[in-house]
Amino acid sequence: MSFFSKLRDRLTRSSSKIGQGLDQIVGEASEDIAPDVVAEVAPEPAAAVQPERAAERRPEPAPHPGPDPMPQPRPQPAPQPHPDPVPRPLPAAEAAPVPAPKAEPAAGARPGLMGRIFGRDPATAEPRRALDDEMLEQLEDMLIQADMGVETALRVTANIAEGRIGRRVSATELKELLATEIARIMQPVARPLPIYPKKPQVVLVVGVNGSGKTTTIGKLASQFKAAGKNVVIAAGDTFRAAAVEQLQVWGNRAGVPVMTAPEGSDPASLAFDAMTRAEAEGADLLMIDTAGRLQNRADLMEELAKIVRVIRKKDATAPHNTLLVLDATTGQNALSQVETFQKLADVSGLVMTKLDGTARGGVLVALADRFGLPIHAIGVGEQIDDLDAFDPQEFARALVGL
Repeated sequence: MSFFSKLRDRLTRSSSKIGQGLDQIVGEASEDIAPDVVAEVAPEPAAAVQPERAAERRPEPAPHPGPDPMPQPRPQPAPQPHPDPVPRPLPAAEAAPVPAPKAEPAAGARPGLMGRIFGRDPATAEPRRALDDEMLEQLEDMLIQADMGVETALRVTANIAEGRIGRRVSATELKELLATEIARIMQPVARPLPIYPKKPQVVLVVGVNGSGKTTTIGKLASQFKAAGKNVVIAAGDTFRAAAVEQLQVWGNRAGVPVMTAPEGSDPASLAFDAMTRAEAEGADLLMIDTAGRLQNRADLMEELAKIVRVIRKKDATAPHNTLLVLDATTGQNALSQVETFQKLADVSGLVMTKLDGTARGGVLVALADRFGLPIHAIGVGEQIDDLDAFDPQEFARALVGL
């Protein structure tokens, strides 16, 4: 199964919420279609034959020449057999009913209005609603509830409305328009993790507790290893034994060495030692895990800043990538996380996880619109192939339920 198929199938909460919302917005006023439009949408089949008029369509008997002018009737000759007798039509009163043939479009008949425009069967034409201020307001509210943010929701609806006010649209058309606007916003930020010739390339991974940093590191390391890169992992979360064990499992699975330190050790010292080892072994990539920390804890954020300072003592250009891993279920809180981590750790790119577990996938659109940081990958599950490069068109269509 392709990643887009997984994204479409597993992004059910977000896509169902947005898709159902769009269906409801259009369906609320779809019954006010003008009568002339309704008549043209469902015309009477032109080829249908009415049973009671069937006899009129049969050949009429030849007219009788009228009464003989002679007062005495002439003797009629005996009927002679005809080699090819022609059955005489029954009188109209005795005509057997002819079943109506199956209704089929007559040759040259024009389809209804919806059929001419969209090439669809009129019976299956979607409800439509005129795009007006009330509809746009409902669309804005729905996007805000999906965590797209007020500013982004207003901008998206304004772009959808441009040149379309008064036009009747279906739910599918509205989904297509919304997907186009979302993809347009996200296209500039859809960039894979850059690989530099510098060895080792240091990738620092940060984020709050439970955002999926450890799993993301394991998946990325496995994928880079499969691509032929020499990867080393440093288990910098020295305060949580489970994180170290989890990284070791991923390392064993991918054939990637994992550097550890005693529990409670200084993570900055481990990062320095890991850089020394990676340089000695000629590693292409050094991925450093860090402990989860809340963006409102000044002491923990200062500890992260210390890790960055120590790394730069070893290499002034490091870390070459600082990935902020975000949990999609946190909603609008992700915006404040990006703002805080960007100040202290100079975040260079984002990875969004757990998109399969939220009805608020629109927060990724808000992040792209507000910060413009590269989105390197998104995750929709726990398996190795459930993390993949971000594709704006696929994400947009999956998000709106197409």
